[in-house]
Amino acid sequence: MGHPPQEAKGTQANQTASRCTTEAENGTHTFDIVGYSFKRGIGIGNFFQSETFTVGGHDWAIRFYPDGVSKGTKEFAAISLQLLTKDAPVRACYNLFLLNQFTRNPECIMCSQSTATMFEPHNYFVARERKLESSRYLLNDCLIIECHLTVVKYSQLLKTKGDFEIQVPPSNLSEHFGRLFMEEEGADVVFTVRGEAFPAHKLVLATRSPVFKAQLLHGQTDASKAHYVPVDDMQPVVFKAFLNFIYTDSLPDFSDDLDAENYSEIIKHLLVAADVYAMDRLKLLCASILAKQLRVETVATTFALADQRNCTSLKDVCIEFMASSGKMDAVVATQGYASVKRTCPSIIVDALERTCRFRKA
Repeated sequence: MGHPPQEAKGTQANQTASRCTTEAENGTHTFDIVGYSFKRGIGIGNFFQSETFTVGGHDWAIRFYPDGVSKGTKEFAAISLQLLTKDAPVRACYNLFLLNQFTRNPECIMCSQSTATMFEPHNYFVARERKLESSRYLLNDCLIIECHLTVVKYSQLLKTKGDFEIQVPPSNLSEHFGRLFMEEEGADVVFTVRGEAFPAHKLVLATRSPVFKAQLLHGQTDASKAHYVPVDDMQPVVFKAFLNFIYTDSLPDFSDDLDAENYSEIIKHLLVAADVYAMDRLKLLCASILAKQLRVETVATTFALADQRNCTSLKDVCIEFMASSGKMDAVVATQGYASVKRTCPSIIVDALERTCRFRKA
């Protein structure tokens, strides 16, 4: 019987290692289907296509077929991801979601390829009544599709020795601060908002807002003493959402408790609070939500709010909305326009002038 070879005394076994790494690029594209009800009826196999976006060095687009792609599926809508770069063998995986327009989160997976394989477009059909026309996905006749795409670029073989990788979990800082807000432990300031008390932490608020820093820290002789601050210009539900953003950098989910109109009102109040307390990211977040919820009946008052709070990006969106598809005549006939014209005529003049310039451009 043979025996395994013996190592010579005084010698050390030769240890080698290698690693195969694969590089990939991630990308996200959002495709807004505005005027969804008017898209239906264009015919089987016809589609609306998003702008071209590039991920992994290749060009892609999302296609939306309101009336399906064949006679057998004409009662269903179809969504597909298209590789526009010709003759390009690409390994990729992706998810196509419907966006929840209350939370701004991608929720409903429409089409998915979870494993990186040679890319081939697939159509995933969804019944309009059960999916596309759900209130949380279809808001103000607007449907939003979001694509999360990962493209494999190349693999590389590396020679290593004694090189071990330790997995680091993602950051959970916002989770910890959110728990601090909910549990109220160590709170040293209490806000009273129309009879409701909201304990909070001075240092957290001062770190997030220069206004809170001046209000809560400057001139305090005893930093450990509880500080009571009345808030008279905000509703409790708005102030609680405002504090939630301060602690977690995100807004709470209102979709189960509020309809679209009441949700829009809360976002408007939050935009005002963000402006008052110099919180620029919250201000832009509120502006982006309001921009997605523009309607003929509300665009005039939204424009007035944007003007009062110096929110240029939201004003521009309002102007584009009023100038597109001849909506200005319908806007002028609304009660909101009449109210703004009566109270702030200069704002209306600005809106009309900018709308005319937009049309000429």
